[in-house]
Amino acid sequence: MGKYKYITNRTLANDKGEIKGRIKIFVPIDSETAQVEYVCPQCENSEKTTKPWTRPFSVKCSKCGFLIKVPRMKDEIKKEIKARV
Repeated sequence: MGKYKYITNRTLANDKGEIKGRIKIFVPIDSETAQVEYVCPQCENSEKTTKPWTRPFSVKCSKCGFLIKVPRMKDEIKKEIKARV
């Protein structure tokens, strides 16, 4: 991770559960601003933007308004394990 305090690269599902999007987030160590690249899972709009870094993180598609939520990995894993049981 070196010069970043947070990095993620994830696939995204639309409201029908289909994996159609992707999000990459980079937060430099010396910054509280996230560098975001995404492909919206709803409308497939591709965009690069910056946004203040907060948890939980979310970004709204500038084209269709779809709210892309990025939950903590720990919470995603718990949810996945619970679904298997």
